[in-house]
Amino acid sequence: MPYTSLEVYRLMRLMREFEEACIRGVADRQIHGEVHVGVGQEAIGAGLAGVLRDSDAMVGTHRSHLHAIAKGVPLHPLLAEIFERETGLCGGFGGHMHLFDPHRKFSTTGIVGGTLPVALGHAYAARLRGGDEVAVAVIGDGSANTGGFAESMNMAGAMRLPLVVVVENNEWAISVPFSEASATPTIAERAPAYAARGVHVDGLDRDAVHAAFADAVESARRGEGPVIVEATCYRFRGHYEGDLDLYRDAFEKEARLADKDPLMIARNELIAGGHATAEDIDGVDADVRGEIGALVDRVLDEPFPDPATARRHVFSSGLDLPAGV
Repeated sequence: MPYTSLEVYRLMRLMREFEEACIRGVADRQIHGEVHVGVGQEAIGAGLAGVLRDSDAMVGTHRSHLHAIAKGVPLHPLLAEIFERETGLCGGFGGHMHLFDPHRKFSTTGIVGGTLPVALGHAYAARLRGGDEVAVAVIGDGSANTGGFAESMNMAGAMRLPLVVVVENNEWAISVPFSEASATPTIAERAPAYAARGVHVDGLDRDAVHAAFADAVESARRGEGPVIVEATCYRFRGHYEGDLDLYRDAFEKEARLADKDPLMIARNELIAGGHATAEDIDGVDADVRGEIGALVDRVLDEPFPDPATARRHVFSSGLDLPAGV
Protein backbone atom coordinates (compact mmCIF):
# COMPACT_ATOMS: atom_id res chain seq x y z
CA MET A 1 0.00 0.00 0.00
CA PRO A 2 1.49 3.38 -0.94
CA TYR A 3 1.57 6.09 1.72
CA THR A 4 1.55 9.84 1.40
CA SER A 5 3.71 11.69 3.89
CA LEU A 6 0.80 12.60 6.14
CA GLU A 7 -0.50 9.02 6.01
CA VAL A 8 2.92 7.79 7.15
CA TYR A 9 2.85 10.25 10.03
CA ARG A 10 -0.63 9.08 10.97
CA LEU A 11 0.56 5.48 11.12
CA MET A 12 3.48 6.44 13.33
CA ARG A 13 1.17 8.44 15.60
CA LEU A 14 -1.20 5.47 15.76
CA MET A 15 1.68 3.25 16.85
CA ARG A 16 2.75 5.76 19.52
CA GLU A 17 -0.78 6.17 20.89
CA PHE A 18 -1.27 2.40 20.92
CA GLU A 19 1.88 2.02 23.02
CA GLU A 20 0.86 4.87 25.31
CA ALA A 21 -2.46 3.09 25.90
CA CYS A 22 -0.55 -0.03 26.95
CA ILE A 23 1.67 2.02 29.26
CA ARG A 24 -1.41 3.46 30.96
CA GLY A 25 -2.90 -0.04 31.16
CA VAL A 26 0.10 -1.23 33.16
CA ALA A 27 0.06 1.82 35.44
CA ASP A 28 -3.66 1.33 36.11
CA ARG A 29 -3.13 -2.42 36.70
CA GLN A 30 -5.44 -3.31 33.84
CA ILE A 31 -2.58 -5.25 32.22
CA HIS A 32 -0.67 -7.77 34.31
CA GLY A 33 2.88 -9.02 33.93
CA GLU A 34 5.71 -7.49 31.95
CA VAL A 35 4.99 -5.24 28.99
CA HIS A 36 7.68 -4.07 26.57
CA VAL A 37 6.87 -1.10 24.34
CA GLY A 38 8.59 0.32 21.28
CA VAL A 39 8.26 4.04 21.98
CA GLY A 40 10.95 5.72 19.88
CA GLN A 41 10.98 2.92 17.29
CA GLU A 42 7.88 3.94 15.31
CA ALA A 43 9.78 4.88 12.14
CA ILE A 44 10.98 1.30 11.85
CA GLY A 45 7.51 -0.10 12.46
CA ALA A 46 6.03 2.21 9.86
CA GLY A 47 8.84 1.35 7.47
CA LEU A 48 7.82 -2.31 7.52
CA ALA A 49 4.20 -1.54 6.64
CA GLY A 50 2.77 -2.09 3.19
CA VAL A 51 5.50 -4.43 1.92
CA LEU A 52 4.50 -7.97 2.89
CA ARG A 53 1.65 -10.14 1.69
CA ASP A 54 -0.64 -11.96 4.11
CA SER A 55 1.05 -15.18 2.94
CA ASP A 56 4.50 -13.91 4.00
CA ALA A 57 5.40 -14.80 7.57
CA MET A 58 6.59 -12.32 10.17
CA VAL A 59 7.91 -13.41 13.55
CA GLY A 60 8.40 -10.75 16.19
CA THR A 61 9.93 -10.44 19.62
CA HIS A 62 8.76 -9.55 23.12
CA ARG A 63 8.57 -5.93 21.84
CA SER A 64 6.33 -6.42 18.81
CA HIS A 65 3.14 -4.34 19.01
CA LEU A 66 4.41 -2.11 16.19
CA HIS A 67 5.34 -5.09 14.03
CA ALA A 68 1.85 -6.54 14.43
CA ILE A 69 0.32 -3.25 13.33
CA ALA A 70 2.71 -3.10 10.37
CA LYS A 71 1.70 -6.63 9.33
CA GLY A 72 -1.95 -5.60 9.31
CA VAL A 73 -3.14 -7.30 12.49
CA PRO A 74 -6.47 -5.62 13.41
CA LEU A 75 -6.14 -3.23 16.33
CA HIS A 76 -9.10 -4.47 18.35
CA PRO A 77 -8.11 -8.13 18.84
CA LEU A 78 -4.48 -7.05 19.24
CA LEU A 79 -5.22 -4.63 22.07
CA ALA A 80 -7.78 -6.99 23.60
CA GLU A 81 -5.12 -9.71 23.82
CA ILE A 82 -2.69 -7.36 25.52
CA PHE A 83 -5.44 -6.40 27.98
CA GLU A 84 -6.14 -10.13 28.50
CA ARG A 85 -9.72 -10.11 27.20
CA GLU A 86 -11.49 -13.07 25.64
CA THR A 87 -11.96 -11.09 22.42
CA GLY A 88 -8.19 -11.04 21.95
CA LEU A 89 -6.16 -12.82 19.30
CA CYS A 90 -5.59 -15.77 21.61
CA GLY A 91 -8.70 -15.43 23.74
CA GLY A 92 -6.81 -13.41 26.34
CA PHE A 93 -4.56 -16.32 27.33
CA GLY A 94 -1.45 -15.34 25.37
CA GLY A 95 -1.04 -11.78 26.53
CA HIS A 96 1.41 -9.22 25.27
CA MET A 97 4.34 -11.54 24.46
CA HIS A 98 2.38 -14.31 22.75
CA LEU A 99 0.54 -12.72 19.86
CA PHE A 100 -0.63 -14.98 17.03
CA ASP A 101 -2.61 -14.14 13.92
CA PRO A 102 -2.55 -17.21 11.66
CA HIS A 103 -4.57 -15.45 8.95
CA ARG A 104 -1.74 -12.95 8.48
CA LYS A 105 1.04 -15.36 9.46
CA PHE A 106 2.15 -13.15 12.33
CA SER A 107 3.50 -14.51 15.60
CA THR A 108 5.79 -13.50 18.45
CA THR A 109 8.02 -15.18 20.99
CA GLY A 110 9.26 -13.91 24.32
CA ILE A 111 12.54 -15.84 24.00
CA VAL A 112 15.46 -13.61 23.09
CA GLY A 113 16.92 -15.01 19.88
CA GLY A 114 13.98 -17.40 19.50
CA THR A 115 12.50 -15.37 16.66
CA LEU A 116 15.06 -16.48 14.09
CA PRO A 117 14.62 -20.27 14.22
CA VAL A 118 10.85 -19.87 13.83
CA ALA A 119 11.22 -17.54 10.86
CA LEU A 120 13.81 -19.91 9.40
CA GLY A 121 11.21 -22.67 9.54
CA HIS A 122 8.74 -20.47 7.66
CA ALA A 123 11.38 -19.73 5.02
CA TYR A 124 12.18 -23.42 4.60
CA ALA A 125 8.49 -24.27 4.36
CA ALA A 126 8.12 -21.68 1.58
CA ARG A 127 10.99 -23.37 -0.25
CA LEU A 128 9.38 -26.80 0.11
CA ARG A 129 6.05 -25.49 -1.18
CA GLY A 130 7.75 -24.02 -4.21
CA GLY A 131 6.15 -20.60 -3.74
CA ASP A 132 7.74 -17.17 -3.57
CA GLU A 133 6.74 -16.32 -0.01
CA VAL A 134 9.33 -14.79 2.30
CA ALA A 135 9.80 -14.98 6.06
CA VAL A 136 10.76 -12.01 8.21
CA ALA A 137 12.38 -12.22 11.63
CA VAL A 138 12.39 -9.02 13.67
CA ILE A 139 15.01 -9.03 16.40
CA GLY A 140 16.80 -6.65 18.73
CA ASP A 141 20.53 -6.07 18.86
CA GLY A 142 20.88 -8.42 21.84
CA SER A 143 19.46 -11.32 19.84
CA ALA A 144 22.29 -11.00 17.32
CA ASN A 145 24.69 -12.24 20.00
CA THR A 146 22.84 -15.51 20.61
CA GLY A 147 23.62 -18.93 19.20
CA GLY A 148 20.22 -19.04 17.53
CA PHE A 149 21.19 -16.06 15.39
CA ALA A 150 24.40 -17.67 14.13
CA GLU A 151 22.84 -21.09 13.55
CA SER A 152 19.78 -19.74 11.76
CA MET A 153 21.73 -17.34 9.59
CA ASN A 154 24.21 -20.05 8.66
CA MET A 155 21.47 -22.42 7.55
CA ALA A 156 19.60 -19.65 5.70
CA GLY A 157 22.80 -18.74 3.84
CA ALA A 158 23.78 -22.32 3.08
CA MET A 159 20.33 -23.07 1.63
CA ARG A 160 19.73 -19.61 0.10
CA LEU A 161 16.43 -19.38 1.96
CA PRO A 162 14.06 -16.39 1.58
CA LEU A 163 14.73 -14.96 5.05
CA VAL A 164 14.84 -11.26 5.87
CA VAL A 165 16.14 -10.34 9.32
CA VAL A 166 15.23 -6.87 10.59
CA VAL A 167 17.43 -5.80 13.49
CA GLU A 168 16.06 -2.98 15.61
CA ASN A 169 19.31 -1.79 17.12
CA ASN A 170 18.09 0.47 19.92
CA GLU A 171 21.58 0.52 21.52
CA TRP A 172 20.59 -1.44 24.62
CA ALA A 173 20.15 -5.16 25.31
CA ILE A 174 18.23 -4.71 28.55
CA SER A 175 20.95 -2.88 30.55
CA VAL A 176 23.96 -3.71 28.36
CA PRO A 177 25.03 -1.12 25.76
CA PHE A 178 25.52 -2.48 22.25
CA SER A 179 28.96 -0.85 22.01
CA GLU A 180 30.22 -3.02 24.87
CA ALA A 181 28.71 -6.31 23.71
CA SER A 182 29.47 -6.48 20.00
CA ALA A 183 32.77 -7.38 18.33
CA THR A 184 31.66 -5.43 15.24
CA PRO A 185 30.50 -1.79 15.00
CA THR A 186 27.34 -2.94 13.22
CA ILE A 187 25.38 -6.15 12.89
CA ALA A 188 24.79 -5.70 9.16
CA GLU A 189 28.51 -6.13 8.45
CA ARG A 190 28.34 -9.69 9.81
CA ALA A 191 26.10 -10.73 6.90
CA PRO A 192 28.83 -11.92 4.47
CA ALA A 193 29.90 -14.58 7.00
CA TYR A 194 26.51 -16.20 6.36
CA ALA A 195 26.44 -15.68 2.56
CA ALA A 196 23.87 -12.97 3.21
CA ARG A 197 23.56 -9.34 2.23
CA GLY A 198 23.70 -6.69 4.95
CA VAL A 199 22.19 -3.20 4.93
CA HIS A 200 22.53 -0.56 7.66
CA VAL A 201 20.02 2.30 7.78
CA ASP A 202 18.93 5.14 10.05
CA GLY A 203 15.94 3.75 11.94
CA LEU A 204 14.62 7.25 12.57
CA ASP A 205 14.11 7.71 8.82
CA ARG A 206 10.95 5.84 7.86
CA ASP A 207 11.57 6.24 4.13
CA ALA A 208 15.07 4.79 4.39
CA VAL A 209 13.78 1.83 6.39
CA HIS A 210 10.92 1.25 3.97
CA ALA A 211 13.17 1.34 0.91
CA ALA A 212 15.74 -1.02 2.43
CA PHE A 213 13.09 -3.43 3.68
CA ALA A 214 11.17 -3.49 0.39
CA ASP A 215 14.38 -4.15 -1.52
CA ALA A 216 15.36 -6.94 0.88
CA VAL A 217 11.96 -8.61 0.59
CA GLU A 218 12.01 -8.50 -3.20
CA SER A 219 15.56 -9.83 -3.26
CA ALA A 220 14.61 -12.75 -1.01
CA ARG A 221 11.47 -13.35 -3.07
CA ARG A 222 13.62 -13.69 -6.19
CA GLY A 223 15.62 -16.45 -4.53
CA GLU A 224 18.75 -14.39 -3.90
CA GLY A 225 19.17 -15.57 -0.32
CA PRO A 226 18.90 -13.99 3.13
CA VAL A 227 19.26 -10.30 3.93
CA ILE A 228 19.98 -8.51 7.21
CA VAL A 229 18.49 -5.01 7.52
CA GLU A 230 19.83 -3.21 10.59
CA ALA A 231 17.98 -0.06 11.62
CA THR A 232 19.42 2.05 14.42
CA CYS A 233 17.14 3.83 16.88
CA TYR A 234 16.82 4.55 20.59
CA ARG A 235 14.53 2.95 23.14
CA PHE A 236 12.85 5.78 25.06
CA ARG A 237 11.35 3.64 27.82
CA GLY A 238 12.98 1.10 30.13
CA HIS A 239 13.37 -2.48 28.99
CA TYR A 240 9.90 -3.15 30.40
CA GLU A 241 7.26 -1.04 32.08
CA GLY A 242 8.35 -0.78 35.70
CA ASP A 243 12.06 -0.93 34.86
CA LEU A 244 13.74 1.84 36.87
CA ASP A 245 16.17 2.34 33.97
CA LEU A 246 18.98 3.53 36.23
CA TYR A 247 21.65 2.09 33.95
CA ARG A 248 21.26 4.94 31.44
CA ASP A 249 22.36 8.51 32.02
CA ALA A 250 19.39 10.84 32.51
CA PHE A 251 21.02 13.54 30.37
CA GLU A 252 21.44 11.05 27.52
CA LYS A 253 17.76 10.13 27.63
CA GLU A 254 16.64 13.77 27.76
CA ALA A 255 18.88 14.67 24.83
CA ARG A 256 17.55 11.78 22.74
CA LEU A 257 13.95 12.68 23.51
CA ALA A 258 14.64 16.23 22.37
CA ASP A 259 16.50 15.38 19.16
CA LYS A 260 15.72 11.79 18.16
CA ASP A 261 11.96 11.40 18.49
CA PRO A 262 10.86 9.97 15.11
CA LEU A 263 7.44 11.59 15.37
CA MET A 264 8.90 15.04 15.94
CA ILE A 265 11.36 14.49 13.08
CA ALA A 266 8.50 13.46 10.78
CA ARG A 267 6.37 16.40 11.92
CA ASN A 268 9.13 18.92 11.29
CA GLU A 269 9.90 17.44 7.86
CA LEU A 270 6.23 17.59 6.85
CA ILE A 271 5.99 21.25 7.76
CA ALA A 272 9.38 22.21 6.31
CA GLY A 273 8.58 20.44 3.03
CA GLY A 274 5.20 22.06 2.69
CA HIS A 275 3.42 18.69 2.79
CA ALA A 276 1.23 19.63 5.77
CA THR A 277 0.60 22.47 8.17
CA ALA A 278 0.91 22.32 11.92
CA GLU A 279 -2.88 22.45 12.08
CA ASP A 280 -3.13 19.44 9.72
CA ILE A 281 -0.80 17.43 11.94
CA ASP A 282 -2.54 18.50 15.14
CA GLY A 283 -5.79 17.30 13.58
CA VAL A 284 -4.25 13.91 12.84
CA ASP A 285 -2.97 13.68 16.42
CA ALA A 286 -6.43 14.45 17.84
CA ASP A 287 -8.14 12.01 15.49
CA VAL A 288 -5.77 9.17 16.40
CA ARG A 289 -6.04 9.84 20.12
CA GLY A 290 -9.81 9.66 19.80
CA GLU A 291 -9.60 6.39 17.87
CA ILE A 292 -7.30 4.71 20.38
CA GLY A 293 -9.25 6.10 23.33
CA ALA A 294 -12.48 4.65 21.97
CA LEU A 295 -10.74 1.34 21.33
CA VAL A 296 -9.48 1.16 24.92
CA ASP A 297 -12.96 1.92 26.25
CA ARG A 298 -14.37 -0.88 24.09
CA VAL A 299 -11.76 -3.38 25.26
CA LEU A 300 -12.22 -2.54 28.94
CA ASP A 301 -15.93 -3.31 28.61
CA GLU A 302 -15.19 -6.82 27.35
CA PRO A 303 -14.92 -9.87 29.61
CA PHE A 304 -11.85 -11.71 30.76
CA PRO A 305 -11.60 -15.34 29.58
CA ASP A 306 -13.26 -18.06 31.62
CA PRO A 307 -10.53 -19.66 33.79
CA ALA A 308 -12.19 -23.03 33.22
CA THR A 309 -11.06 -22.88 29.58
CA ALA A 310 -7.41 -22.12 30.38
CA ARG A 311 -6.20 -25.47 29.03
CA ARG A 312 -8.08 -25.25 25.77
CA HIS A 313 -5.09 -23.93 23.86
CA VAL A 314 -2.50 -26.13 25.57
CA PHE A 315 -3.24 -29.61 24.27
CA SER A 316 -3.30 -30.67 20.62
CA SER A 317 -6.86 -31.98 20.98
CA GLY A 318 -8.01 -28.44 21.68
CA LEU A 319 -10.15 -29.79 24.51
CA ASP A 320 -10.22 -29.00 28.20
CA LEU A 321 -8.92 -31.97 30.16
CA PRO A 322 -10.10 -32.88 33.65
CA ALA A 323 -8.25 -31.36 36.58
CA GLY A 324 -5.18 -33.35 37.52
CA VAL A 325 -4.62 -34.80 34.06
